[in-house]
Amino acid sequence: MSTPNQATALSFTLTGLDAHLVRVEVDSGRGLPIFRIVGLAETAVRESHVRVRAALRHLGVEVNEWVITVNLAPAYLRKYGSVFDLAIAAGTLGALGKIKSEALAASVLLGELSMTGEVRPVRGVLPSLLAARQGGLGHAIVAVENGHEAAAVTGLDVRVARHIGEVVAHLNGERALPLATPAQPGATWHGLVDLSEVHGQHGARGALEIAAAGAHNLLMMGPPGAGKTMLARRLPTILPPMTDDESLTVTAIHSVAGLLGSEDGLVRQRPFRAPHHTLSAAALLGGGEPVRPGEVSLAHHGVLFLDELLEFRRHVLEGLRQPLEDGVVTISRARTRATFPALPLLVSAINPCPCGYAGNLSTRRCECAPDRIRSYRARLSGPLLDRIDIHLVLPAVALDDLASTTPGESSAAVRERVMAARSWQRHRAEIGETSTPYNATLSKRDLERVAEPDARSHALLRRAVQELGMSARGYVKVRRLARTIADLEGSDAVSYAHFVDALQARSLDREPTIELARAG
Repeated sequence: MSTPNQATALSFTLTGLDAHLVRVEVDSGRGLPIFRIVGLAETAVRESHVRVRAALRHLGVEVNEWVITVNLAPAYLRKYGSVFDLAIAAGTLGALGKIKSEALAASVLLGELSMTGEVRPVRGVLPSLLAARQGGLGHAIVAVENGHEAAAVTGLDVRVARHIGEVVAHLNGERALPLATPAQPGATWHGLVDLSEVHGQHGARGALEIAAAGAHNLLMMGPPGAGKTMLARRLPTILPPMTDDESLTVTAIHSVAGLLGSEDGLVRQRPFRAPHHTLSAAALLGGGEPVRPGEVSLAHHGVLFLDELLEFRRHVLEGLRQPLEDGVVTISRARTRATFPALPLLVSAINPCPCGYAGNLSTRRCECAPDRIRSYRARLSGPLLDRIDIHLVLPAVALDDLASTTPGESSAAVRERVMAARSWQRHRAEIGETSTPYNATLSKRDLERVAEPDARSHALLRRAVQELGMSARGYVKVRRLARTIADLEGSDAVSYAHFVDALQARSLDREPTIELARAG
């Protein structure tokens, strides 16, 4: 038996959004033909040898007379999916002397192989290439369909391939692969829908603006047809454009979830996710094997709209507590612990009762008994409700407003005020006055510096705690809301009137007037 030859190719595996370098070590030698893959590989990885054998056969390379051993190192990391196909095939060719080993060891290879050797797209290319760049690697080869996504990683020489034969020619210096190119900008929410289409509901429009300006979570309660869904779908149109860092993170999440198409590059539009109330806890928070992000992470830096909130299963909703408080979701399995960012702007909608017409919110008569209404609202737990910043009550839209042909204020005009308010928040974070650029996540120490109530405001908040039973968390959220209202007015100080508005924005007992006549 001849002396075995060895080669090493580079690839990546994912745990959540964290990419880990995998060294694909291939050993070849003469003997009874066998192709084995070791290194804690799950089924799809172990099946890779079938695809690799067939693909190499189309290149005229037979491995039936060789003992091929593939080790995926480090062995303690579980390996999932077909992402290693290209690296295993190239490593095998390197061990057989068909590819220059020095070129092979310097390139990250990410791709699935067809039986005929075509290179197919895989999930998680963007986070893998970001990790490659951070690790000092300079070259990568991906499928053509992953090219736009891969081009978002600057400072890395990324090439795209359609067939394993093209990869071999490139690594041997015979024919260079084309560079990955960025995608053309796609359509945005701007222009598709607009806040000017909302007639009436002036208080709701004001609440929506406050939510957008400070990244505050919002709960809307109103009868059917009051405009809850219409308002929620127009919230992305008044949010500021995403920064480059935000776009990279959002794109990485969508890449891991497999939601990026071949024409998609960097996600520039803030996500809007509106899952149905029948979804499972894993679909909302993330799960599966391997772990995939859920809706709350897919809406990161965007809007998560939960319509008919009280129809969601109780245990599903309770899972929102961690992301609403910490901005991340951590999913633990026996051998895996994955963390996904989860900082969406949560917008939820409920009816006031099962029939939808309780109270004076509608001209129709409610047919629900008081006990039934209490039982219906009890589906939303107090701790979860307490984590939602703004509690908004919407009445039915007046006929005069519906018949009006005068458009309301446009999304562009509101967005300008929102961006100005957020610039104040960003400036305070940049100069070290606060620890976060979002008012919704200001800490107690931050609030002491930028939203400290005066004596009169402190007395107002004390009465709210004593008479309304406001919790400590609610007290903090009122101060955060007051800071945002002041920012929208361009005020450096938070006044008594701002605290009045903030308190009214957290009551489901009556219709709030965000643009109210300030008391005192």
